[in-house]
Amino acid sequence: MRPRVLTVAGSDSGGGAGIQADLKTMLALGVHGMSVLTAVTAQNSRGVQGAWELPTEAVRAQYRSVVDDIGVQAVKTGMLASAQLVETVAELIAGTDAPVVVDPVGVSKHGDSLLAASALDSVRKKLLPVATVATPNLDEVAQLTGVQVESEEQLRDAAVAVLAYGPRWVLVKGGHLPGDAVDLLTDGAEEHWLRAPRYDNRHTHGTGCTLASAIASQLAKGQSVPEAVWAAKRYVTGAIAAGFALGTGIGPVDHGWDLTRGTTGA
Repeated sequence: MRPRVLTVAGSDSGGGAGIQADLKTMLALGVHGMSVLTAVTAQNSRGVQGAWELPTEAVRAQYRSVVDDIGVQAVKTGMLASAQLVETVAELIAGTDAPVVVDPVGVSKHGDSLLAASALDSVRKKLLPVATVATPNLDEVAQLTGVQVESEEQLRDAAVAVLAYGPRWVLVKGGHLPGDAVDLLTDGAEEHWLRAPRYDNRHTHGTGCTLASAIASQLAKGQSVPEAVWAAKRYVTGAIAAGFALGTGIGPVDHGWDLTRGTTGA
């Protein structure tokens, strides 16, 4: 049976991030993607114009419907919006025997808030402890831990601060730093520094969702955490290089870049 991956996240009506990016990534990487919708956003290339979270009973019903019948080999979380939703999802995940990738989404690519300030403590105390891999960017590290990262050397300090909340592994994404796109993956004992060239492409909407979904997809195939993260890094680097204009703002990465190279000549 094809590996099955469940995304628990919000919808992006523009199709570049959120549930839509997750499912595109899963399809591109050869796994069966399933979804639990936590929130609906009115979103386009210019930003988020509105967001409405779903009731916890709707989230719980979706999750149980999928897991109890179909089963999962990995779970990925994204936008959870409120403390109540964070705690509900953390409880559901804790009872599921599958690796979990937590993308602690705090703000959108355009700077719009996607997580209530009151939910940060729930992320720290409830969600991060059940994560196999947490994938914060530097803004999310600062939100969760107070650690400000301004250089590559400080990525280690950020990782230590996030690991203190209990995830087995943390991938601190250093994409906001100058120079090469460098990330640090560590479990506190071993370190993996992941480097990729930085492409001169402003169309990077959905990178965080895409990377976390790619990691979950590779874990569902049976890869170790380091193997899954390296494979996901390669995939998202190609997707960024192929990012394209959409609307009048920041366009998305190309989730199908590796599938369409033969037909587009890329």
